[in-house]
Amino acid sequence: MNVLRTLEPRTVSYIPPFPLVRFLFTDTRMSWLWLLVRLYVSYQWLTSGWEKLTGRSITFEAFGKVADGGPWLLTGHDGKSIHSFVNNALAHAGGAHPAVQTWYAAFLQHVVLPNATVFAYLVSLGEFLVGIGLVLGAFTGAAAIFGVFLNMNYMLAGSLSSNPVLVLLGILLVLAWRISGYYGLDRWLLPLLLIPRLAPSHESAIQPTQQNRLTPTITGDDGPAA
Repeated sequence: MNVLRTLEPRTVSYIPPFPLVRFLFTDTRMSWLWLLVRLYVSYQWLTSGWEKLTGRSITFEAFGKVADGGPWLLTGHDGKSIHSFVNNALAHAGGAHPAVQTWYAAFLQHVVLPNATVFAYLVSLGEFLVGIGLVLGAFTGAAAIFGVFLNMNYMLAGSLSSNPVLVLLGILLVLAWRISGYYGLDRWLLPLLLIPRLAPSHESAIQPTQQNRLTPTITGDDGPAA
């Protein structure tokens, strides 16, 4: 305990961010960049979630066509696609250098598989809602966090594809949460929640003030005398 008390800072100091970092992640002049990133990531989530919900593709390449595997929900065999995904992941959980770690394979086998229908709804609706939040720029930081969480689970299950790229872009959107939804609903939502979009444009320093020196007075019976 004495060591912890010794290491504990005795004063609170503010370390300002690097100017380039501040410009990229908090300056509204860079909002256009995060709009492009946001639209790309939202497209990935919307198309993936819509395919799972409806069984139809809305990608540019195959718009309106039946998606591989069909819909995940409301088909009478909800959870079938989750079963296939999990079984494929479990097949890569063995060996000296498994693609799926043992602890995550146990989670898939004992938690996800017995509740495949529930996870089918969570994944499908989760992907679609993340896409909606990002494309509208509504609570962009929160939507990006949930997107990164989904991507991390897919990678832990041994699925790479575009997941590493989406994780990187999602983390950047989280870092730029103040302005990543500036061209979107966050422009009005964040002020309503009393959350500032931007840090101050300059550091305010408290200048020491000079106190007026008072002339000492001597108090007598007849009142103060200079």
